Amino acid sequence: MFVQQLEPVADSLGLSALVASLPLVTVLVLLGAVRMKAHRAGLIGLAVAVLVAWLAFGMPVGQTLSAGAQGVLFGLFPIMWIVVNALWVYRMTVRTQHFDILRRSFGRVSDDPRIQALVIAFCFGALLEALAGFGAPVAICSVMLVALGFDPVKAAVVSLVANTAPVAFGAMGTPVVTLAQVTGLPLDDVATVVGRQTPLLALVVPLILVFLVDGRRGLRETWVPALVCGVAFAVAQFAASNFFSAQLADIAAALVGAGALIAVPGARRPADEPVRASVLTGARSDDLDQEDPRREVLRAYAPYALIVAVFSLAQIPPVKELLAEATRVFDWPFLDVAGPDGEPVGANVFTLPLLGTGGTLVLLAGLITAVVLGVRAGTAVREWAATVRELRYAILTVTSVLALAYVMNLSGQAATIGQSVAAAGAGLAFLSPVLGWFGVAVSGSDTSANALFGALQVSAARESGLSPELLAAANSSGGVLGKMISPQNLTIACAAVGLAGREGDLLRKVLPWSLGLLLVMCLVVMAQSTAVLGWMLP
Repeated sequence: MFVQQLEPVADSLGLSALVASLPLVTVLVLLGAVRMKAHRAGLIGLAVAVLVAWLAFGMPVGQTLSAGAQGVLFGLFPIMWIVVNALWVYRMTVRTQHFDILRRSFGRVSDDPRIQALVIAFCFGALLEALAGFGAPVAICSVMLVALGFDPVKAAVVSLVANTAPVAFGAMGTPVVTLAQVTGLPLDDVATVVGRQTPLLALVVPLILVFLVDGRRGLRETWVPALVCGVAFAVAQFAASNFFSAQLADIAAALVGAGALIAVPGARRPADEPVRASVLTGARSDDLDQEDPRREVLRAYAPYALIVAVFSLAQIPPVKELLAEATRVFDWPFLDVAGPDGEPVGANVFTLPLLGTGGTLVLLAGLITAVVLGVRAGTAVREWAATVRELRYAILTVTSVLALAYVMNLSGQAATIGQSVAAAGAGLAFLSPVLGWFGVAVSGSDTSANALFGALQVSAARESGLSPELLAAANSSGGVLGKMISPQNLTIACAAVGLAGREGDLLRKVLPWSLGLLLVMCLVVMAQSTAVLGWMLP
């Protein structure tokens, strides 16, 4: 048995923490300063983590490699298994041109560009984040807004800022699932606290969006539908994450938010021509006036309805128990680790949910989608393979980062850093969202930031007497605000609207919003750690 040590380097906590931080520093420097591709930075960081675990923390080579292998498997299944199948469903809608029908359907909801920004960038963007994540919402929503006549820069900025509130529960809950796995906290506990933080962003973001689209006039004239949309989104996200299913939180929020927005009196009223003339400065797509048969419109919405239906059925107790029977629990080979207290760690045993995991449920919904959309079996298989190819670097990045996280966690590196960071005391609650924000800003992924810093946050929380669930959730909730300034997302936005090379322009426009909302989240988390907002926690 390998027993973790907190001060293996010269019996000094400070020196040990400095050495333990080398893998994280390596990744962040390679991403932020050297601007290396994320998958290469992840692999180099993993190599550094293995060397530190072996040479400095005394973890046997076999156990170190076994820990990394467990991280790779978790990265592939269930994490990328969810993302691949979700993006596959989207690709089939593009292949059959039902995505174009969906775009035209949204364009007919309202001709007011401020309402269109809410419907497409906020509500539909949240739905895309729920199903795919990893930059898809920003790319797709930017293109849709440009097709409606938005200026490319404004379309990109609106899409980037909108891609905040749903990120923590994106890709069928992948970030919070990862957070629960690397911290050892129950998924329901983590999701519950995140669901009491990110909905607060949903109250504010729609108001920011109408301001970005049309300035003070937009805020003055459309604050009611924006607020109604934000409140409905927030309530649905809170309710789903706390009482139903973290995987369905964003889907429920997106649908309820869109429904509430459309139901607001006047939301579908034609906008004044001066408003349209001042906001819509780009070329409007010619196909927007094309009428689509009702049957085809229903088929365009079918994939999303099927995913909701499949996940809802999976939550019914008898069905949930049946799916759970396929779960396999086994001792992870070549791994026998105990914490500093001598107690075996939970990662010695691995749980593999074959049917109950989100990726398998999305796959089932995708198979039914293929039938509904009339996609031939061979075409569906080719689209799935093309999806894997498209995501190959994302797969490599996620698996290498998770392998790095598992090596750091199981060798004791994360615990050592956590004990050192705990010296911040009560100030740790204020700073914890900043760590998540920084992680997402450099990696572009809330999942990766949770894998990197989740265990560290929990370790520091326990050392300082704060709630582990609160700081773990704060990592994810703060992380969502780094999404809009991540180089990955900025590049995707620029490429989508034909602004290649102007990432700096977008960064200057979104950075103040990112920092402002981060400050709000830091204050919220700090207040939740005290009696001021402590009542918000379960």
